Amino acid sequence: MRNRVRPEEVGLPCSGHRRTPGLRRQEVAELAAVSIDWYIRLEQGRVGVPGSAVLDGIADALRLTSAERTHLHLIARGEAPPQARRPAAVRPSLRVILDGLAALPGYVVDHRFEVLAHNEAAAALFGDDFGTGPAANTARLLFLDPAVRRSHVNWEQIARETVGNLRVNLARYPGDTGLRALIDELNSASAEFAAWWRDHTVRERAHGTKTIRLPQGDLTVAYDNFAAQDDSGQTLAVVTPVDEAAARILDSLIAVRLATVRLPAAG
Repeated sequence: MRNRVRPEEVGLPCSGHRRTPGLRRQEVAELAAVSIDWYIRLEQGRVGVPGSAVLDGIADALRLTSAERTHLHLIARGEAPPQARRPAAVRPSLRVILDGLAALPGYVVDHRFEVLAHNEAAAALFGDDFGTGPAANTARLLFLDPAVRRSHVNWEQIARETVGNLRVNLARYPGDTGLRALIDELNSASAEFAAWWRDHTVRERAHGTKTIRLPQGDLTVAYDNFAAQDDSGQTLAVVTPVDEAAARILDSLIAVRLATVRLPAAG
């Protein structure tokens, strides 16, 4: 499996003479965040029963398919890998809070940054398709949608925070294959994500400010993230204007949105 993965495919420099075209043991150990001595013993079958999170790290480093990952767990631990966590439904009380924030954009995401619910004010700010289709995951939007990237004046700050937050979430949910698949996708598709992921930054994005470039002008808002006090991994994000100019732009966007959704159907 090491032989079929080229160093450049996982963001490693391809330098020096190589007897084989694939990854060295040292490189797999580095990617999986284990010691080289431990990894050598693993290949030799001398480490006992390794943890499932460590096996997932090695599976990610070797770019194993889902079937290969399962086989690795079976031969190393005698059991299949833990199933990906399914996002819990948004609590009715949280849904009421969202709808009650008529003048403030609000939305709920899970630990994968999947948008589980949002209010009309969020749709007014982020677009009609927010929370659906390609716009269903805020991390994917931030790194892979050029328009979203251009609209964030302080994109690098928000993007770095997102990478750090994903690393925190991966430590909390190491068996979540959906979360790992998202990280793999972003690692492959975004050079910035791959570089920041390798520096092992750990950061929880709780609050801050960001500026969004809109046709109406630059909108500077504060964002506050409130984590649910349970094991759902859900977070309520609320956006607020930082000054009167921002409040006017936001109020205008929301007014247009509400007028549109309340229009009677034609015919």
